[in-house]
Parts: sequence; structure tokens; C-alpha cells
Amino acid sequence: MEIGIDSFVETTPDPKTGRMMSHAQRLREVVEEIVLADKVGLDIFGVGEHHRKEFADSASPMVLAAAAPMTENIRLTSSVTVLSAADPVRVFQQFATLDGISNGRAEIIVGRGSLVDAFPLFGYNLDDYEELFEEKLELLLQIRDAERVTWRGGHRPAFANLGVYPRPVQDPLPVWIGSGGNPESAIRAGVLGLPLVLAIIGGNPLKFAPVVQLYKNAAARAGHDPSKLRVALHSLGFVAESDSLAADRFYPPTKASMDYFGGERGWGTYSRAYFDASCGPEGHLYVGDPQTVADKILFMSEQLGFSRFFLHLPTGTMPHDQVMNAIRLMGTEVAPRVREQLVRKG
Repeated sequence: MEIGIDSFVETTPDPKTGRMMSHAQRLREVVEEIVLADKVGLDIFGVGEHHRKEFADSASPMVLAAAAPMTENIRLTSSVTVLSAADPVRVFQQFATLDGISNGRAEIIVGRGSLVDAFPLFGYNLDDYEELFEEKLELLLQIRDAERVTWRGGHRPAFANLGVYPRPVQDPLPVWIGSGGNPESAIRAGVLGLPLVLAIIGGNPLKFAPVVQLYKNAAARAGHDPSKLRVALHSLGFVAESDSLAADRFYPPTKASMDYFGGERGWGTYSRAYFDASCGPEGHLYVGDPQTVADKILFMSEQLGFSRFFLHLPTGTMPHDQVMNAIRLMGTEVAPRVREQLVRKG
């Protein structure tokens, strides 16, 4: 089991003061978080991609590259790269560069993103949402698998027998598919034989079991060995010294963030009752002391069959020292407990 953190480098208004921190401050903080995650033995750190004022993660490869020379073992990934609105050539070049700087620790999680801010910014039509992703993923995989590529598609200028450089340390450079549970995305990942990341940020995670099965069935039909394909889980949460402390620290920024974005989407007001239910055994939040969080990771891994877990941290704006403490607890207490139990179970 690989255990890590991912972050959207969020800068939504502070739930106490209403102020937004500068992007520069939050960027410096997230680099410190990546470095700490490496020091405490976590396996992977992901940085998302958004293009609006409430996030500072529009250039995730640069954030990861800033941390790469200060880390030794932790893998560094996007979470996710909005491939539909990007140039696959530049995406590959950026992450191959990161792979060189980190000496073979880079990965790419590609997806379409839950927000669509990148599409108008880079001049793409939302009517082409599906076609853009499929075509650009095809090109990215061709570049990954061959040094020189000939390409003709509908959304990018054609080119013939051109090399794409630098080449990565890893061969092949890992590419995962990120999905919020869309069945078509899971099937696509299975057909291509690519590992799958499920973002479960609401509801009962056990309802995602059929999506995992669709993924494995599609892989088998396409001639891939499902037992060799990997599933990862991305979920929200927070760790502190006790369950009550974790909940009391995590609820205010979670409510503030959910209400902030929920107002745009027509969601109802986020309530403490919903939060508490979501922290329960079959809820989507991983909030509590190290044993509570470890137990929930183990339970959900048995039900959903994932071998990598991302704790999304923080949600909203939280004090940096609290975030750092949660990362420390994830590395020194949660991850060892999960691994120890998995070894015992064989």
C-alpha cells in the first residue's frame, strides 16, 4: 500500500478572518509540505491544476520541481493534469524534465478536471470536452512510448517524425487516469491498461465498487491482466491527536470551502451533521486520530481493492502548522499502521 498526500494549493478565504493568503505564501507552504512528506516516509505527493484565484496550482510541474531537489524518495505527481486543455507535447516535456530532476520519481495523473476554467482560458470549446481528452491522451501515450512521433488529429497541428525531448529516466513514464467515478473513464483506463485514480469526495465510497469492476472487466476484455493494474483513491480528510480534535479543526475550513464553491453550483449549506456522518465508517471523509484513519483506509482498501491512497490535505485554508502536523502523523503513525496490518494479513 502506497500512502501519500495531494493538494490543490487552495487559497479560499480563511474561515476566521475572511482574508485570502497570497499565492506566493501558499506556494512556499506547499513546497514545505512536500519536503516534510518525504522526510516522514510517505510514498507520493500530488499537486492539482486549477486556473482561478482560489488556487495557486496552475503550474503543478513547477511546484513539484521546486521540491524535487529537496526530497529523496517521495514520488511526485500531478493530481490531475487537465489534459483536455493542454498540449500533450508540453505536458510530456514538463514531466520528463521533472523526472530527470527527481531522478525517476515523476508521474502524471491525467483527467478532465471537475472545474472547467481551463477551457476558455486556453481557447477550447466545451462542446469538444470528450473528444479533446481522448485525442490528447492518445498523443501523450504515443510520445511516451516512442522518441519520434508522427501525428495528425483534429485539435492540434500535425507533425511528422519529430522527436520530443527530454526523455524521462523512467521507461515508461507512469501515466494514470483520474476520474470522479465516471464509468466511461474507468472503461477507457481499463481498455488502455492504465492505472486508475478514483476521486471520492462525497457519498458512500462503497458505491464505487461497480466502477472498479467495470475497469477490471474492460481491462480483461482488452487483453490486459487485471491483477497487474493498480487502483488509487483520492479522498478528503485530516489527522490529529484525537478524533474530536481532528473533526473540530477540519470542519470549519471544510464548511467554508464547500459553501464558497457550493454557492456557485447551487448546493445547499454544508452542515455539521453531514460532516459528522461523512466521518463515519462508510463516509467519504478520513478524519480522526491515526488509528481511526488507518482503520478506515484498511477497510476501504478491502472493499474497493486500491493499493494507493491520497489524503487530500488541506481542504480550504488551514493553519500551516496544523497541516504539517497532519502530514507528520500520516507518515509516522498512519502509514506504518496500515502497512503493518497488511503484512499481517499477507
